[in-house]
Amino acid sequence: MALINSVLSWLMKQRIHQMELFMKYPHEVQFDWFCQLLNQAKNTEWGRIHDYKSIIRLEEFKARVPLNDYETMKPYIERLRKGEQNILWPSEIKWFAKSSGTTAEKSKFIPVSEEALEECHFKGGKDLLSIYFNNHPDSLLFDGKGIAMGGSSQITEISNESFYYEGDLSAIIIQNLPFWVEFRRTPNLSIALMDEWEGKIEKMAGATINHDVTSASGVPSWTLLLFRRVLEITGKSNLLEVWPRFELFIHGGVNFVPYREQFYQLLPSPKVNYLETYNASEGFFGIQDRDHADDMLLMLDYGIYYEFLPIDRLGSDHPETISLEEVETGINYALVISTNAGLWRYLIGDTVTFTTLNPYRIKISGRTRNFINAFGEEVIMDNAEKALAVACEKCQAIVSEYTAGPVYFNLGKRGAHEWLIEFEQEPFDLGFFINALDNALKSLNSDYEAKRYHDMILGEPIIRVMPKNTFYSWLKSKGKLGGQHKVPRLSNDRKYIEEILGMKNPM
Repeated sequence: MALINSVLSWLMKQRIHQMELFMKYPHEVQFDWFCQLLNQAKNTEWGRIHDYKSIIRLEEFKARVPLNDYETMKPYIERLRKGEQNILWPSEIKWFAKSSGTTAEKSKFIPVSEEALEECHFKGGKDLLSIYFNNHPDSLLFDGKGIAMGGSSQITEISNESFYYEGDLSAIIIQNLPFWVEFRRTPNLSIALMDEWEGKIEKMAGATINHDVTSASGVPSWTLLLFRRVLEITGKSNLLEVWPRFELFIHGGVNFVPYREQFYQLLPSPKVNYLETYNASEGFFGIQDRDHADDMLLMLDYGIYYEFLPIDRLGSDHPETISLEEVETGINYALVISTNAGLWRYLIGDTVTFTTLNPYRIKISGRTRNFINAFGEEVIMDNAEKALAVACEKCQAIVSEYTAGPVYFNLGKRGAHEWLIEFEQEPFDLGFFINALDNALKSLNSDYEAKRYHDMILGEPIIRVMPKNTFYSWLKSKGKLGGQHKVPRLSNDRKYIEEILGMKNPM
């Protein structure tokens, strides 16, 4: 294994030189992908409708192809699911990543082409390892096993000769992994792809405790369930007593800050590293390339062409996007992508901000529909996460899960924001926690501060401490257990708050 570890880590490091190329020539690499994508799709139905053959400049592309979301592309995707091909992308589409998003009620089915698997998702997985080994040349990651918190998939038959696969992106990736990755992964596929999450956690815990686990990857909330069950079974006080050579947790999907202290308690060693990725059903976009950073390198050579829509233009009649060379740091942008799976000028629903421009690094700042703006306060998820972190630090608290929404004006009463919070460790003084959260939000968001002035429009936050497992029970009641389902952090209405408060015996 030591020899395999040395050879594989050497191969991974060779990719660093290619990354340096797109960091040095980002605009040229992006324009090259713009041309490649249009050329490959020019004879598809979509390409013919928008006359891709004659497009030379980006301005022509913007003029002919409108901004799209899932609803506008859904008719084409449904035809793909029924077996039609060459509609959005020339190669056969037989995989669909099932995603609920963070606010959508219904599932979305995102097409995944062979090119997207190979040139985007697999490439991203190899690149994150390349970056890790480059930053940690003495790593023994491949000497042990890696746990992947995968989802599930199923085959849908269209006819005797035609079928397609649909499922969580993680399940699609696991089922198509190269042999050398499968060799060092645990547990086996029969457990990793189970669709019943409570039984799956139990079997995963039992199957992994006797392996020499050196890494894990997954959404933090679901990974914590597994880790805690492992400790319950083994009776150990922390995971390093079970897996003494554990060195890396790869996370994504939600902000890691609310979960960080819990992982530090379970893995109490400064030698354990944490690496963030931005890998969505629609594409693999970013990898944390610096230790202890809170941003990610924007990956520019994965078969994706990027545009960015300033958030204040979202919802206008003719929203004008900008290109990579026009972005600025600190501005909130809705992410727009065109991909090698046939998504064209597609708004994925995430917002990002740039932290550096040489190279281009980003942070996920929230969702285009995941905010509170009932009174003109424009509180986004990034504000909420940072403010909670400040309040937790001041009050020695740890938040497990939360959601927040507006309390509307009623019979002369002021509006407010109501927070339902499940604590892993409750604050020593809830009133002080509320005050700390409120002040942090004021310092982060001038619109919120203005609405809170003398309590004229907004009163102080209302915080309801929820019993343990409330959010787990709520997700379970909606049939949304699993890594692709997330608790909606902010909402501009009270739908989720009323549902959760209306639950009987959430335990």
